[in-house]
Amino acid sequence: MAAERRIGVAVDFSGNSKVALTWAAENLVRDGDHLILVNVQKEGIYEEGEMQLWEATGSPFIPLSEFSDPIIAKKYGVKPDAETLDILTTLARQKEVVIIMKIYWGDAREKLCEAINNIPLSCIVVGSRGLGKIKRVLLGSVSDYVVNNATCPVTVVKEPDHEN
Repeated sequence: MAAERRIGVAVDFSGNSKVALTWAAENLVRDGDHLILVNVQKEGIYEEGEMQLWEATGSPFIPLSEFSDPIIAKKYGVKPDAETLDILTTLARQKEVVIIMKIYWGDAREKLCEAINNIPLSCIVVGSRGLGKIKRVLLGSVSDYVVNNATCPVTVVKEPDHEN
């Protein structure tokens, strides 16, 4: 029997993260895997209470059935959209996959690398916004940082070009 795989996917519910999630579901995830969605929220925009306890370590693992509940999603400050939830529920139905989410607060680059080590992840899939060279130098690229600093294999999924 193969070792348990923990596949991470960075999600922020943007188009780019949905492309990465779809790619992972179609090309990487197989029966018996754990799919761990890693979401990073900006710091400082939360009420005092439970989230302050999790600031250093990230949230507890949240099962798919819970983070699709609007009350739970609001509690953690995430806004999963219908399309993302549909991708996940379809994946859970088609394959025997455990789907959970972990939320971190802070800089996405650092927190994704932290998640790789702390969970720990077998590999991680991240989307790419497709920044040009100048913007990437000025703004920094989350995917570039993760590729260069991660301690596990990283797959960067670019959104396909659309001709208008």
